[in-house]
Amino acid sequence: MTPTTTIDAMDRSAREQVEFGVLYAEVQQFYAHQMQLFDSFRAEPWAATFTEEAVFDVPTLPEPVRGRAELAACVRHNEEVARRSGERLRHWLGMLDVQPRPDGTVRTRAYALVYMTPPDGVPKVHRVCVMEDTLVRSRGRWRTAHRLVSRDDLS
Repeated sequence: MTPTTTIDAMDRSAREQVEFGVLYAEVQQFYAHQMQLFDSFRAEPWAATFTEEAVFDVPTLPEPVRGRAELAACVRHNEEVARRSGERLRHWLGMLDVQPRPDGTVRTRAYALVYMTPPDGVPKVHRVCVMEDTLVRSRGRWRTAHRLVSRDDLS
């Protein structure tokens, strides 16, 4: 191996690491924005972070939600439930694993903690989940094409 070949290989490796770092930061920012929209009951902007035909599969619903209109309707329903109960939910993602795929999609897996603050103001962990997504680029932005959520208490 010549010195030039070693330098070229290191440059390629360093370039790949930088590209992955940028991707990881983009995905983290995507989720921070998406979860804050969700917790703020911004139904249409939140639904717009999904593809038109997205599938949202969570164990708290009897069947997967499909498409942006149904996604937005779920958020509006959640807002009504929260208004009646006085409880506030906050979603916190951590341990984010980001796996770029050759087709340009990104598979992610993260732990999702859902905190609930009741009207008395004492927050507690409400749910512990694993969230697995397929993200795609659409019109220059990351969007969720498929989300599967599992809950530790239902495993």
